[in-house]
Amino acid sequence: MSYSIFRAPFLAFLLVLVSTGCKEKTATEIAAESVGQDTLRILSYNIHHGAGMDLKLDLERIAKLIKDLNPDLVALQEIDSVVTRTEGVNQAEVLGHLTEMHSVFGEFMPYQGGKYGMAVMSKWPILESTNNRLPDGSEPRSALGIRVTSPKTGRELHFVSIHFYETETERLAQAQALAVAYEAVDSPVILAGDYNSEPDSPVIAFLKEQWGFVDKGEDHFTFSSFEPVKEIDYFALRPFEAFKVLNQFTVDEPVASDHKPIFVELAW
Repeated sequence: MSYSIFRAPFLAFLLVLVSTGCKEKTATEIAAESVGQDTLRILSYNIHHGAGMDLKLDLERIAKLIKDLNPDLVALQEIDSVVTRTEGVNQAEVLGHLTEMHSVFGEFMPYQGGKYGMAVMSKWPILESTNNRLPDGSEPRSALGIRVTSPKTGRELHFVSIHFYETETERLAQAQALAVAYEAVDSPVILAGDYNSEPDSPVIAFLKEQWGFVDKGEDHFTFSSFEPVKEIDYFALRPFEAFKVLNQFTVDEPVASDHKPIFVELAW
């Protein structure tokens, strides 16, 4: 049988495909396809040095909560390292071991024979860490940042744990110093932590000039964990348009700390 009788309809079908759906891809679309997409699961938690509302010191329940949520990146505030009140352990190291994540501790100040500060943990490889000193409040403060690389695409981003303190004036000075520290960074920057500032504060208004904040929706209060009445813990992204929020929630954990943990899942 000759196939020539099918040629005209087939050619017409090809012309329809070309005219309607097979347009040439832009350079941006081609680059995006070659890089691929990452999914990021992020947790932020002020753990009150592991001391819960029941007055029990228990890092294992903090570690269990982290493992159950299976994050790629974790920002932790109020962390002790070899401090008397928390039995002289390096809490960042212990939590890293219990969760099987890379951990970095950032010191605020000497305290009870050791150091007090914050930590970050990561499943992604950590390329470098920086403990950026911020203007002091009634206690010294810093912002602990890590530069990480995606195991899937090789792209880099900066992840920063923060804990501003104490007065509005002091917190605003800390936010301004943080913005200066990261103003020249080209790769995406994610701020996670305890801002000690409510949504209508000058601190959040200032940071919103550069970062987009993840909207928590109706369940937005994060402090205190038992009877939450304030929203003071946040995720902020720059550039915001580089990410799509797939899921977010505050974690219903009223006992392990005086703050509620917050969680977000992003497509990057």
